[in-house]
Amino acid sequence: MANPELIVDRQGGVTTLTLCRPSRLNALTFALYRQLTDWFADEQKSGASSVVVITGEGRGFCSGGDVHEIIGALQGKPMADVLAFTRMTGELIGNMRRFDRPIISAINGTAAGAGAVIALASDFRIFSKEATIAFLFTKVGLTGADMGAGYLLPRVVGTARATEILMLGDPVAAERALSIGLANEVVPVTEVMPRARALAERLALGPLGALRMTKKMIEAEWTMELGPALEAEAQAQALMMLGADHTEFHRSFVEKRSPRFTGR
Repeated sequence: MANPELIVDRQGGVTTLTLCRPSRLNALTFALYRQLTDWFADEQKSGASSVVVITGEGRGFCSGGDVHEIIGALQGKPMADVLAFTRMTGELIGNMRRFDRPIISAINGTAAGAGAVIALASDFRIFSKEATIAFLFTKVGLTGADMGAGYLLPRVVGTARATEILMLGDPVAAERALSIGLANEVVPVTEVMPRARALAERLALGPLGALRMTKKMIEAEWTMELGPALEAEAQAQALMMLGADHTEFHRSFVEKRSPRFTGR
């Protein structure tokens, strides 16, 4: 049976995932965590989506793990059970980063805790002017390095700002998020989904093979030194230069028309 807490809407190559617990600002439950985690793993194998948009129903994006259904439920549990949960939350972020197509977070309101890390793990972040993002783990007595935040955030905003954000746990307003590179765009709340959709459709009409390779290389090169990175890029680019989309670009240039990419 489908989980009513997650709405999956497919339109062409664009799939929109809507977290649907608006009365709880779309706080995550165990079931919702599991469904999101498995969805990205399954979608990676299927290749049905060219681009994925994540958003929340109502006035919040995602307020993190539900205080009663997750935090309260884990109180007094054995370490093995708690560790199984924290590993599963990391599995979600790992599946998002391994997903080799663009992910856009349409941040219509509060993104806090796990919701902030889901937004961080996306490739693009469109904020509403009223939205905030808060890595508030230390405020509840937990490490700010959760679900990969300690790995991802310094790479997005730099170590000094990441240290401030993760240690203090204070909300980051949309305009500041834009100024430090945590947001790609800030728009009125009514424009968040239209803008995310327009970006998704633009990406979906592009050279999908090139976009997939670009995401794979960005992910892989984070842990490389320059020499291996240059060699990896040389090999990747040689493969792409032999692809149908690159040949189509050259043909369209000669024929003075727009290219018709197929993702091959």
